[in-house]
Amino acid sequence: MLIDIVVLFFLCKKNGTLALQKGLSASKWKWYTILAWFTAEIAGLLFAILLFGKSNVENLKDLNSLDKSNFYGLAAMGLISAFGGYLIVKAKLEKMPDTYDEDINKIGVNDLQPPRKD
Repeated sequence: MLIDIVVLFFLCKKNGTLALQKGLSASKWKWYTILAWFTAEIAGLLFAILLFGKSNVENLKDLNSLDKSNFYGLAAMGLISAFGGYLIVKAKLEKMPDTYDEDINKIGVNDLQPPRKD
């Protein structure tokens, strides 16, 4: 679905900026987001098929024998699970400490001295 790709693009961008804030590689965490997105989406879709699918799983030979009357519900469950995969990666990133090195390097020696009275 096209909506998945568009939403995933913006969420990867958001996790990338969060990773840069933490001092980590943005591209690495974008790939983690993509991997978690698709893994959670497939797992959620399979879970939804097992719970709400109307066909008998034992007799499922191919995808054409699957009942498609509740396709939108199954797709919604997959999309919600995919967003959960993004939230897992975001939670991992938020737990990591921020980098303060740049702020410390910006402090000059004279900034630490008390103000002089002339």
